[in-house]
Amino acid sequence: MVTVTNNPDRHRVMPGEGYDGVVQVSAGGFYGSGVLLKGGRAVLTSAHVVEGADAITVRMDTPDGRVNLSASQYALHQYYDVVNGNGDLALVWLSDPAPVSAERRMLYRDADDLGSDITLVGYGLPGDGQTGHVESGSVTPSKHLAENRFGTTGEALKDASGIDWDPLPGSQLIIDFDNGTHEQDALGVLMGLNDLGRGASEGMIAPGDSGGPALIGDKVAGVAAYTASLSRNGESTDINEVLDSSFGEIASFQRVSYYQQWIDQSLRVAEPDAPTNREEVEKTIVEGGDGTSLIHFLLEFTGERDHPDQWLSVYYATRDGTARAGEDYLPVADTLILYPGETQAAIPVEVIGDETPEPHETFYLDVFNPVGGSFGEGIARLTAVRTIIDDDGWMA
Repeated sequence: MVTVTNNPDRHRVMPGEGYDGVVQVSAGGFYGSGVLLKGGRAVLTSAHVVEGADAITVRMDTPDGRVNLSASQYALHQYYDVVNGNGDLALVWLSDPAPVSAERRMLYRDADDLGSDITLVGYGLPGDGQTGHVESGSVTPSKHLAENRFGTTGEALKDASGIDWDPLPGSQLIIDFDNGTHEQDALGVLMGLNDLGRGASEGMIAPGDSGGPALIGDKVAGVAAYTASLSRNGESTDINEVLDSSFGEIASFQRVSYYQQWIDQSLRVAEPDAPTNREEVEKTIVEGGDGTSLIHFLLEFTGERDHPDQWLSVYYATRDGTARAGEDYLPVADTLILYPGETQAAIPVEVIGDETPEPHETFYLDVFNPVGGSFGEGIARLTAVRTIIDDDGWMA
C-alpha cells in the first residue's frame, strides 16, 4: 500500500488493530490480498490473483498469531474479462474453517458508495506517492492501510476521457492518488472532479494489494483490481510518468454492491450442509472441542413477487439467550436477499467449540424489516432459536 508519507511503515497494520479480516492470498508463485467473509469458510479476492492456480494458500495475521490455510476450491466470476477489468472477482474456499480470532467481514450492499470515504487494506508493496512503490525484492509483505475516496465510476471516466475501454456500467469504482496539487489531481484533470484528496492519510494500491478490500466502515464495498496512468489531450497527471502507484495515477475496484448476487449465490451453492427444506433444518448442534461449526436458519418466501426480477430482502441479527456472542457463537447481522428465482436461503452461524463443561445454551436469530414482501398482517419480526449441546461432561 503506497501512501503520501515518506515513511512506508507509518500505515503498517499490526494484529489486533481491527483489520484482521484482510488476508494474503498466494497462488502460482504470486500473491495478492483478500478478505475473509462471514461464516469463516471463504475469502473474496480478485480473479487475476488465483486464475489458473493449482494450489492456493491463505495467510491470516490474527491477534492470536499467524495462520496459513490451504484452499479446497475456488471460483472465478463467469464474466471475468481481463482486458476491460470486468468480473475480476474470485471466491476461495478454505480447507479448514478460519480461527475464531480472525475477523469476518460483511458486504456493503447499498448503492450510495460513490463519493464515500474508504479505508484500503492489503499486503501490497509499501512506498510513497512521490517515487512510487519499492522494489518487490526489498521488503517482506505485511499488512498496510490507507485512506481514499470513491471518486467516480468506470463508465463515467471512459465517457469523460475517451479511453478505449469497456467497463460494465455501474460495476467499477475509481479512485485517484492526490498530493494536494491540481497537477496530480487525476480526476480533476480528466473529468473536472476537483478534489485534492485526504491529505497525509491518502493512499493507493500497489502490487500485492490486488483482491484487497476497500472498506466503508467495517464492510467490504470494493475489491482492488488494477492501477492506471492516464492522460488527456497530451496532459498527464502522473508525477513520474511511470506506472508505479505514484501521485496522479488512478485505481479501479470491483463494486461489491453490483456483484453481490454472484457472491451470495456462489456461497449458497458451495455450502453442502445447508438445509434446503424445513425437514432438513437442525435446531441443535453439538458444541465440539475447538474451532467453529455451522448451524443454519432457513428463511422461506411463500408469497408472490410483484414482478419476476424483484429482489426480496430482510435484515437479520443474532441475539443472546443463555449463549453469549463471542464466547459461544460468532454474532452476525446482515441483509439477506432472495434473488429472482429464489424462494429460500439458509443463514449460517458459527458455533464456537471449547472443552469447558457447561449447560446446554441457546441463542436467537431475529428477522425483520422485510422489503418486497411481508411476514403477514401485524407481524413485525420473526424469531427462531438454536440450542448448543455441551459435550464436555456437565450435569444438571
